[in-house]
Amino acid sequence: MTSTIDGGAPPLLDSEGARRAYELDRKHVFHSWSAQDLLDPMVIAGAQGSYVWDGEGNKYLDFSSQLVNTNIGHQHPAVVAAITEQAAKLCTIAPSYVNDARSEAARLIAERTPGELNRIFFTNGGADANEHAVRMARLHTGRQKVLSAYRSYHGGTQLAVNLTGDPRRWANDTASTGTVHFFPPYLYRTAFHSTTQEEESQRALEHLEQLIAYEGPATIAAIILESIPGTAGIYLPPPGYLEGVRELCTRFGIVMIADEVMSGFGRTGKWFAVEHFNVVPDLLTFAKGVNSGYVPMGGVAISPEIAATFGTRVYPGGLTYSGHPLAAAAAVATINAMDREGMVEHAAELGRSVIGPALAGFAQRHVSVGEARGTGVFWAIELVRDRETREPLAPYGSSSGEMNQLLAACKSRGLLPFANFNRIHVVPPCNIGTADTEAGLAILDEVLDIADGMVG
Repeated sequence: MTSTIDGGAPPLLDSEGARRAYELDRKHVFHSWSAQDLLDPMVIAGAQGSYVWDGEGNKYLDFSSQLVNTNIGHQHPAVVAAITEQAAKLCTIAPSYVNDARSEAARLIAERTPGELNRIFFTNGGADANEHAVRMARLHTGRQKVLSAYRSYHGGTQLAVNLTGDPRRWANDTASTGTVHFFPPYLYRTAFHSTTQEEESQRALEHLEQLIAYEGPATIAAIILESIPGTAGIYLPPPGYLEGVRELCTRFGIVMIADEVMSGFGRTGKWFAVEHFNVVPDLLTFAKGVNSGYVPMGGVAISPEIAATFGTRVYPGGLTYSGHPLAAAAAVATINAMDREGMVEHAAELGRSVIGPALAGFAQRHVSVGEARGTGVFWAIELVRDRETREPLAPYGSSSGEMNQLLAACKSRGLLPFANFNRIHVVPPCNIGTADTEAGLAILDEVLDIADGMVG
């Protein structure tokens, strides 16, 4: 039986406007990460809460949170009102001037970051947040190299894409950015022949310590890690790993950068994912969920030691839209709404009581599921052709006909999924209702029946 999703009426639909938007898109818009002539993009005519409508009036439950950034869902009235109010008051001002929205946003963020990461440098998004974090680390230490993990993503700008540890780096990698990659812990596809989480943690730390020794500790400015890798597979670091990285960084005078662009602001059931591991980095980068993506914003939360480096020394970096008033007002409204409505706690409870148990059941029932893992509203289902060999349903760095069929099956049932290579990610908004979550999971259950037929 095909699942259906109940809900309200679609927004007022202008089919002619949707058709024109599509035609103009195909004529003029150059899309990211795409072969332009092969695209057939969906027109989005409206969105509300956990739902979006396409140009033909079809309704979809958004289990992707778009690019895992609409943490409070679409069109939250408090955030829309805050943007409207700010636009009437002060649309924009240069970052050298104080504006109250930016000041309040910085205060609210600093109150939630771990430790004493109390100084906030605002950027336009996650990639430039990571670029600036690395620049700060290099200037603070006087060193150049940066270590980052395979199976990671840190952004699409020149340095950030070279920090990235997935195939999107390859075409952009000129080996000129001072980046060196290492293997992170990932027990399901271990590089260390581990059989337990404890072995994986220990061996991954030994590997990283050896790499530091061979590269020369005095040459390494920073180690950057996603606290919980997102696009690369939502594989949680095993117990002791991030604590071990923190110890290595402290011992060798290396700056530890926690990339919380995707995992921050409630996504994992805590304000920041590093809180699961009781680790305080030297720099923490954020974007996406800080204001649910309503207006572009990112940033770097900075330790007192690194901030002091630039107390009387000029920091050689900045952006025209750093702390943009509209983005800052959206951040203030988003954080306050998350607090007021208990969204972080709700995300944690959904993970514990609804998503986690459902995905554990999928892993037992469906032969196509190799592993399901995650926390909060941040989960991944790894699809395989064979559970014994763990051969993925799509090759690393690509998709497959089978994966394309499964994603089409999701959409035909009213579910908008997030997928990467051989995985379907379960990443709905932090404030999605329990009934909607269960409806989306029921659709995934049906689609996994189809996947089982492909591999059985």
